[in-house]
Amino acid sequence: MVGRLKKLLPAKLRAKLGSDDVVIPVVKLSGAISDGGTAFRPTLNLGSCSLRLEKAFQTKGSPAVAIIVNSPGGSPVQSRLIYQRIRALSAEHNKKVHVFVEDAAASGGYMIACAGDDITADPSSIVGSIGVISASFGYVDAIEKIGVKRRVYTAGQNKSVLDPFLPEKKADIDRLKALQLEIHQIFIDLVKQSRGDRLIEHKDMFTGQFWTGGKGKELGLVDEIGDLRSSLQARYGKKTKIKLVEAKRGLFGNRVAAGVSTVTGFDGEALAAGAASGIMTAAEEKLLWNRLGL
Repeated sequence: MVGRLKKLLPAKLRAKLGSDDVVIPVVKLSGAISDGGTAFRPTLNLGSCSLRLEKAFQTKGSPAVAIIVNSPGGSPVQSRLIYQRIRALSAEHNKKVHVFVEDAAASGGYMIACAGDDITADPSSIVGSIGVISASFGYVDAIEKIGVKRRVYTAGQNKSVLDPFLPEKKADIDRLKALQLEIHQIFIDLVKQSRGDRLIEHKDMFTGQFWTGGKGKELGLVDEIGDLRSSLQARYGKKTKIKLVEAKRGLFGNRVAAGVSTVTGFDGEALAAGAASGIMTAAEEKLLWNRLGL
């Protein structure tokens, strides 16, 4: 009888009473953040996680949604789109968002983490890296050694900006840095708005520096040190149930979602192209993780 009466109460009140039917949906956002991605190597972007996020927030009776972030960063656009989607869903469904950091929430990964009403990290997690980076290679000397000449014809003087086969121009570099500063300021404003007076002033806060979860708590980048299960049970009761919201499985059992193309049938060229793209994506992601020492 008591159990049936509890079910008639609002979800948040049931949580406070320690009801055994409190379920917290969990969405795991992992990997490098990029608009690309294949069935062989999915990446994290709005398209690949939007359906899972919507499903989690639509879970009836849940007072909150938990999000696990494990990302070294990547596309600032996709990072901000995911951040905005989480905040919009939180407002639409009137549910709290609890973010939990695994190995890292760095750069774009930390931007996504800021979508949480609170952030919990392991003491050994990597957090921060609030900055913007652009990296490429220059092949001018290489093509000269093998006797190759680069010929570029444009309609518009800026169409060949930062061509890796041509010498760098100071004007091109200055233009790129101006763009980076603008994007960096957007990132800084988002962090300040999200974290508010919890942030502690530090000379390296917005320089791209990153810290452990323990130091991140001292700086106000995270709120608590702990783990998902213990934290949620402390908030909503020992009988709180955790429900992982997963993506559908696609080719070869890989988890895929909207926004990630899949290969069907036995098209040899498509399979080869997908595999090659997956290898490149994996290499790029490895570089992002290596930057954090992971």
